[in-house]
Amino acid sequence: MRLKFTRFLIRLLLRLLTRIEVRGMEHVPPSGNFIIASNHIGLVDAFLPYYILNNSNLVLLVGEKWEQMWIMRWLGRRLNFIFVDRFNPDLKAMREVISRMKRGDVLVITPEGTRSKVGYLIEGKPGVSYLAAKMEVPLLPVGISGTFDRDFFGQMKRLKRPSVLVDVGPYFTLPPLPRDDRDEILQQYTDEIMCRIAAQLPPEQRGFYAGRPRLEALLHASRPGGADA
Repeated sequence: MRLKFTRFLIRLLLRLLTRIEVRGMEHVPPSGNFIIASNHIGLVDAFLPYYILNNSNLVLLVGEKWEQMWIMRWLGRRLNFIFVDRFNPDLKAMREVISRMKRGDVLVITPEGTRSKVGYLIEGKPGVSYLAAKMEVPLLPVGISGTFDRDFFGQMKRLKRPSVLVDVGPYFTLPPLPRDDRDEILQQYTDEIMCRIAAQLPPEQRGFYAGRPRLEALLHASRPGGADA
């Protein structure tokens, strides 16, 4: 009941204050649990999964600094936040995430590990690739545009409704981690995830991954007549 009411409030506020377009919902896995991996450029990003999906088992990783705010603790209890230390190994949070995934929950995570202060992709971290390979669940890449804090709240101050685009790409899976060369393989997996997110973003937001051969291959495959990536 608390989740349904909180989701209702989120959807109501976002519909009143913004214009949201969602593309690619046909790519969402029809059943089972999975990991949503998206870019992160604004505060409002955290609430978009609850606007788009009706899943009652969403789990969102949130930076530990937000736990100091009573409103975020209140929301966290209703929206299944897991507060995580972004700068140090957080084994408690990792165990909680793995436990929730084993129960069939859907994890929402931003591989960059923090909000981009420049409005485009920064280098991804290996945490999400480790989890996806360990749990052997599909990854759903999502690109978010229009929520960069400076522009988003600037428009709201001028009494304009910001336009937000959420672009969902095809889901994919990572092979299990091998015993050897794990760091190198994790980096390859992380680059794959980030390039797939970049493929769902406009060119000016691809940042650190712009021009990567893997990204170009994905973009080519997404065009009419393109080969499978």
